[in-house]
Amino acid sequence: MRFGSDTLSFEVVEGWGKLPEGWSFGHVIGVAADSKDNVYVLNRGEHPVVIFDSEGEFKDSWGEGVFAAPHGIYIHKKIAYIADYRDHTVRKFTLDGELLRIWGTKDIAGEEGEPFNRPTDVAIAPSGEMYVSDGYGNSRVHKYSKEGEFILSWGEKGSGPGQFDLSHDVWVHTDGRVFVADRQNHRVQIFTPDGEYITEWTGFIQPCSVNIDKDKLVYVSELQARFSVLDIEGNLLARWGGEPSLDPGYFMNPHCAWIDSTGALYIGETLEGSRIQKFVRTK
Repeated sequence: MRFGSDTLSFEVVEGWGKLPEGWSFGHVIGVAADSKDNVYVLNRGEHPVVIFDSEGEFKDSWGEGVFAAPHGIYIHKKIAYIADYRDHTVRKFTLDGELLRIWGTKDIAGEEGEPFNRPTDVAIAPSGEMYVSDGYGNSRVHKYSKEGEFILSWGEKGSGPGQFDLSHDVWVHTDGRVFVADRQNHRVQIFTPDGEYITEWTGFIQPCSVNIDKDKLVYVSELQARFSVLDIEGNLLARWGGEPSLDPGYFMNPHCAWIDSTGALYIGETLEGSRIQKFVRTK
């Protein structure tokens, strides 16, 4: 079955990503692919990082006993960055799970406005700088140097330009612009690399994640059972879902997405029916 629009469509790969016997996902909260298109599914089950190859065959898992409540994963140059919104940290790992660095103080929330108070996700800019959406407690975005040193923060609670009501996800485009899923304001805000407000896109229903592919298509998962694809100017190209469903290709609560090097789309769902689905582009 195909989903999307007459000009941009996708087909679901039914049954992709089979877990070992006796395993199950907790809430699927993040997904990312490495340079070989292995897919890393971040979830809140017994095995937090579950790895599949591009065909959906199970490869490995790691992270058991490490996280309190992981919330977002980003892979860049053989490194995985994972935000944990319950213990107020961001961790840096090798792709086989070796811990390299921790930002934040475990189990201690930052002072008002300071990193971190329930962070939600991480993104790495083309420059190597790191951005963290610090959304549940702080309504902020923090920027770090490529060496991992703090540079600046922006945002506060509210609905005006540059304010957030849950900065839930962050993505940096190849031109340096920073896209933030402002979930409870039902919009995506766009900023300069230093946090100056540029514009916003509205019309979403609790946008949870933003991803941009090599063709400059912008993918937005919306918690209320919907998924949207826009061009880089914010024009809607395709949208499907909107009514909760566990049928293949539809959604209950899409929370995260990733596009691999072939253009395949992976969408993870949290809450009811936690799962990962793979879509291939047909048009």
